[in-house]
Amino acid sequence: MPGLENLPPFPDDVPTHPLLVVDYELLLKRDQTEIDTLWKAATELGFWYLKNHGVDAEVDQMFEMGAETMRLPLEEKMKYEQGDEGMSFGYKAAGANATDENGTLDTVEFINVAKDDALAWPGKVHRDYPPTVNARMESTIKPFVQKSLAVNYTLLDILGERLGLPKGALEKRHTLEEPSGSEARCIKNPPRPGGISEEKAAIGAHTDFGSLSFLHNRLGGLQVMVPGTSEWQYVKPIPGHAICNLGDAMAIFSGGILRSNLHRVVPPPKEQGNYERWSLVFFTRPGNSVILRPLSDESPMIAEAVAKLPPGKYDTNSTSKDWFARRIKNQRIKNRTGPETWRASRGTEHQPSAY
Repeated sequence: MPGLENLPPFPDDVPTHPLLVVDYELLLKRDQTEIDTLWKAATELGFWYLKNHGVDAEVDQMFEMGAETMRLPLEEKMKYEQGDEGMSFGYKAAGANATDENGTLDTVEFINVAKDDALAWPGKVHRDYPPTVNARMESTIKPFVQKSLAVNYTLLDILGERLGLPKGALEKRHTLEEPSGSEARCIKNPPRPGGISEEKAAIGAHTDFGSLSFLHNRLGGLQVMVPGTSEWQYVKPIPGHAICNLGDAMAIFSGGILRSNLHRVVPPPKEQGNYERWSLVFFTRPGNSVILRPLSDESPMIAEAVAKLPPGKYDTNSTSKDWFARRIKNQRIKNRTGPETWRASRGTEHQPSAY
C-alpha cells in the first residue's frame, strides 16, 4: 500500500464508537475471560477489534497485490468484471453498485478472489483473474486465505460452543471442500477531500452477507449504526488490530442471539480524506448448499431465542448461495428498476433509515 508510513493519524476530535478488544492468542488458549469479551461483542454490537492475530505480514502483501491490480488499465481489469448475474468473484469497477434506494453510485473499485480458487490454485473452481492476481496467488493470496480461515474457524468454534451447539456444528456448514462465497477482497476508494454528505456513502449501509468478516484498514471511513440509535459513528483503525464482524448467516443460525450489524463506508475524516483509502477483508461464508435457518434443533439456547420471535423471522427458505447471489445481483446498478431493487438486496437488519 503506497505511502503507508506517511498517512495522517485519525483525528482526535472526531467522535468514534469504541469496540471491545479481543486477544486472539488468548482465544487460542481458550481463556475464559477473553471468550466472555468475544461473546459480549458478538451479541451486543457484532463488531470487535482482534489483536495478535498473526496475519499482518500477509495483509501487507495483499495490499501490494491490490495496488498492482488497480494500476492495470481499466480495459484490462474489465475483462475480469464480476458481471450482473450475482457472482461476486472478480473485479468490480467504481459506480457498478448502488449505495441506496435512489440509485446513488458507489465510488469504490475492488478485486475479489474466491477462497476456492486460491486453495485450488493452479486449478480453477469459479473463474479467471487478472495476471497481477495470478502472479501472487501462491505466494500471497493463498497464505492470506489460509491464515484468515484459521482465525475465523477459531471464532466459529468458540461461538458455536457458547451457543450450545454440538462440536463442529458451525464448522460443517463452512467446510473447506464445499464451494462457497468465501473470498478475499482488496478495496480502493479515491481521495475525497472535504468529506461527504450523509447521502453519498462510498459503500452504502448494509449488513454483511456471510458469517464472519476479517477486516484490515489504515484510514478511517468505516461507520457503524449502534443498536437502539439512528446515528452513524466512526470506528477508529488501530495499528495491528483487525476489525471483525458477524454477518447475516450467524444472526440467522443463532436465531438472532448473535448480531449482524448495519455499517457503511464513507470517506475518511478531515486530513485523512486527502488520501486513497485501501482496505482488505476476508469474508467467511457458509457452503453454497447450506440452508440459512436457525439451528433450533441443535441448541436449546437457540430454540428458546427463536420461541420469543415472530414466527418464521429467520426462516429464509434460502441456500447460502441464493441468499448471497440475491444480495449481490440487486446491488448492481444495471439491474436497477427502482427503489424495490435496492430493497431486495438487503439482509437481516434492513431499516428504512439505512436505505
